[in-house]
Amino acid sequence: MRILIVGGVAGGASAAARARRLNEDAEIIIFERGKYVSFANCGLPYYAGGVIEKRDDLLVQTPEKLRKRFNIDVRIEHLVESIDREKKQIKVKDLASGKEYFEEYDYLILSPGAEPIVPPFEGADLDCVHTVRTIPDIDAIKSKIDANEVKKAVVIGAGFIGLEMAENFRERGIETHLVEKMDQVMPPFDKDVAVILHREIGRNDIRLHLSEEVINNGKKDLKTN
Repeated sequence: MRILIVGGVAGGASAAARARRLNEDAEIIIFERGKYVSFANCGLPYYAGGVIEKRDDLLVQTPEKLRKRFNIDVRIEHLVESIDREKKQIKVKDLASGKEYFEEYDYLILSPGAEPIVPPFEGADLDCVHTVRTIPDIDAIKSKIDANEVKKAVVIGAGFIGLEMAENFRERGIETHLVEKMDQVMPPFDKDVAVILHREIGRNDIRLHLSEEVINNGKKDLKTN
């Protein structure tokens, strides 16, 4: 039996480990387009803030560890370009060499992850604008903080990652503004819980901008527009 998994990190790596426990003889291959197959997503902001001191502590599993412990073939920097369901095969591109090849499967698991949503404002493509999703993302942010290039930070979006990034910018002594389009942080939470968070954000000297969105080079107040 051949089990091919598209994407690593939490979903793909966990599916691979579970598949191995269910079948000791199956051939299992993970295709991950990035350089890291399994890392602590939630730890990324805390690495930037210095709470997590060692970068290696972000790595949950490596290709070598997965191969040794679970006999799983992990191919990093490999992009799955297409799926032929009738032939039960995928087309893969080795991003390092540019080589393309096909792999057949009995079972195919899709765990491709997601991409951060970047608001369509002017200047979103500048070098000072970053997203937080992968280890290279946080490496770029941390390197600028460590080089003392960051005096002020604006975090767009007050969900889990936005709050954690705002917290860690302040941990590094950076003036921090948190912009949220809704009228509260953590929109899935009840308002009475959000009020507690608003108070804590203010207590930590983070400037909170609610009911506002970023447009071009400024913010639009949704309460008055």
